[in-house]
Amino acid sequence: MAKTPPTARPMRSNNLPALLALFLAGAAGLGASDNVPAVRSTKPLLLRGATVHTVSGADLPATDVLLQDGKIAAIGVTLVVPAGATIVDVTGKHIYPGLISAYTGMGLTELGSVRGSVDLAETGLLNPNARAQPALNADSEHIPVSRSNGILTALSVPLTTGLVAGTSTLIRMDGWTWEDLTLRSAAALHVYWPRLTVNRDPSFPRPAGEQQKTIDENVRKIRDAFATARAYLKAKEGAGKPIDSDSRWEAMIPVLKGDLPVFVHATEMTQIESAVAWAKTEKLKITLVGGLDAWRVLDLLKANDIAVIVSPVTALPLRREDPFDAPFTNPAKLHAAGVRFCIANDGASAEMGTMADRNLPYEAGKAASYGLPPAEALKAITLYAAQILGVGAELGSIEIGKRATLIVTDGDPLEIPTRVEQAYIDGARIDLSNRHLRLYEKYQKKYEQQKASKS
Repeated sequence: MAKTPPTARPMRSNNLPALLALFLAGAAGLGASDNVPAVRSTKPLLLRGATVHTVSGADLPATDVLLQDGKIAAIGVTLVVPAGATIVDVTGKHIYPGLISAYTGMGLTELGSVRGSVDLAETGLLNPNARAQPALNADSEHIPVSRSNGILTALSVPLTTGLVAGTSTLIRMDGWTWEDLTLRSAAALHVYWPRLTVNRDPSFPRPAGEQQKTIDENVRKIRDAFATARAYLKAKEGAGKPIDSDSRWEAMIPVLKGDLPVFVHATEMTQIESAVAWAKTEKLKITLVGGLDAWRVLDLLKANDIAVIVSPVTALPLRREDPFDAPFTNPAKLHAAGVRFCIANDGASAEMGTMADRNLPYEAGKAASYGLPPAEALKAITLYAAQILGVGAELGSIEIGKRATLIVTDGDPLEIPTRVEQAYIDGARIDLSNRHLRLYEKYQKKYEQQKASKS
């Protein structure tokens, strides 16, 4: 995670070639995707004859989609083919907008057991100046694995055990560098609200009073951080003597001015209620991330127009007395109550959350099997996610003028047997090979050879 330090001291060595060789050997050991990023082309491309699932409107059978200059240029039946266009026959297939993962550590972690490949967070509780963007690893193996199942856009989030974690970055899932990946360099400031429950089990290692003291201190630290940032902004904008720059409070100025949203991570009911009360006091517009107890506070969320990034759906109930399907029915209850929401994977589980990002459509599929209308489940990982992340005018549906970021499938992407056969990011066709597929093909040959030798 990138963080502006007070001073920067260059590394010195009398043997730079040896250090470079050591670094490259380590990088090779960690592994890096050998997929070559697509070339962005201005040459028109026509996808012909598929069922187009616009998401924002009706499904369109046997319809053409024209991609040009990275955008969706036209949608219709038997479109006129522009001169020099490439025609791809997708008759009988389905076109959907690319899926959007709204909570992940994509590009920030590779191997959990190799500390040098994990860059999810800074140390300490208050790091508003930490930025996910320059820490992104464009060569991560997780990127091609996830996009092979339709995830073409992701919010890469600083994950932490602290309180104010820094800013997330919205990425396109293809590129040579972190600059290529970036769609929004600073998407949101992330605040992790403290858990407010006290474990009163006598066998618990920390006494209840000590636990409560820590909880109160952590809530106070969040309040104090925002108060200090406001005082810093006021002093900076004042007509008095210039003040010394502080990167922590500088990073919070866009939040205080309303230019950068705040995403508050809170799961349990008391956490959510406390976070909403704090946001009202601070006059902040927040989005809730996690929200497994959101179904318990529907009226509060609706009254304050707070959107929820449900993460995840496939989870255990928070309490022994909760219904077994409480997490599964959570999105359906939010939908019925008119609360804005989208569905994400379990980004909070650090490496596993990133590794399992490929399963995002099945999180939505689980919600659909427990009461959420299938059309709403699809929107929850496309259009609704785009709207909550502030890019609804660019992504999330098949509409003229939006980014040509879409997938071609042989069925419903929420169903496990469905295969993503083609993917396009900003109009460029993406290589869908990945490490999982290569390992499958490798070991398939092993058993074919064994079978042949026995016969």
